[in-house]
Formats: sequence, structure tokens, C-alpha cells
Amino acid sequence: METKRPISFIRNGIVRLPPGFRFHPTDEELVVQYLKRKAFSCPLPAAVIPEINLCNFDPWDLPDRSAFHRSIRATGSGYWKAAGKPKPVVATASRELVGMKRVLVFHKGKPLRGSATDWVMHEYCLPSNLAQRSNSIRSKDWVVCRIFERRTDEVAENRRRRKRRFGNGRVELDPSCSSSSSCLTDLEEEEEEEGDEGSSKAIDSPDHV
Repeated sequence: METKRPISFIRNGIVRLPPGFRFHPTDEELVVQYLKRKAFSCPLPAAVIPEINLCNFDPWDLPDRSAFHRSIRATGSGYWKAAGKPKPVVATASRELVGMKRVLVFHKGKPLRGSATDWVMHEYCLPSNLAQRSNSIRSKDWVVCRIFERRTDEVAENRRRRKRRFGNGRVELDPSCSSSSSCLTDLEEEEEEEGDEGSSKAIDSPDHV
């Protein structure tokens, strides 16, 4: 009688999620459970984020678009350019600052003369105090990145939907909200979240700006 081989979801030491499962952590989970543990050489909850060198790949050539990485912002075809200011990642329970989130856009060509593409990177790093502590343990500064391609047609449709929903742009705030910043959605960031399901997670060290 033929013995059936067990189905393996491991490739190159990385767990491959079975069909129907999605790896979709919150910003806090990504920083606390993965980035912080990686920086301090602690066991990870699951080996679902591979470690690669992003400077060896253009975004469309990433094997899984997810990786741990020591960051370099230039690639063979272009470079990643920051868009806007970094935003804090705050723990839900303690309200403690656990990380910073930065949005970058991939530009084709040489710096200062490149043209923007639809490829977006969300880059997460530890606060400076934790980063310094991790440096005393290991020589690498890690960051975790999520890389995806924005779909232009989806972004346009989302804008049309919001315009129909909110009319002239005025939004009624819930009285329970303490401030408008906690109640209003950052439209640009929401559009960035509308990327491919094959988006990337990567941990990287920002040695270059």
C-alpha cells in the first residue's frame, strides 16, 4: 500500500501558508511580535517572513514580496523615496511608543531624476532607545517592510466612492471620539493599503537614507 507523503508548507526554511490563510498582522503586531524579536534575536511566532537583501531586487522581482532585510534604498532599476513624515506605532493597551512607520514610493531611474511608480513600501523601525539596545546585542539595525503595488483603477474607484459617500467632503464626527485625528481616515494611507494580496513583509536595517 502506497504511503502518502504529508503536505509540506515549508520552503527554504520559511513556512508557506496553506491556501485560504493570509498573513495580515496589525502595525503593532508586526513591530512587537516580529521586528522587535528579530532585532533582539528572540524566537519568532512563526517563520513566515524570509530574510533577503532588498537592494538585489526591484520590487516587481521579489520572490514572495516578503522578507527580513538589512535595508538599502537603491536597487538595479531605481530607488525608494520617502513620502511624508514617519508616523508613530503605539501599543493599544499601554499607549507606549513601540515603533515608527514610514511610507516610501519606488522611483525608476537615478536619484533626483527618477519617475514615481505604483510600488509602495511601508517601512517599520524600532524607536531609537530600543534600536540602540539591539545594537549592543547585534550589529544589525533591522526594519520590517511591507511592499505592494497600488492598483490605479482601485485607487480611483475608492476616491469616487468616498466622494459619493461624503458629498462635499464634510464628515460627521462621533461625539465619543476625542479628536478628529483619531476618527478621520488618512485617505492616502488607505489607498496604499489597497495593494495586491501578494504584498511583502520584510525586515531590514536602515543604514542608508
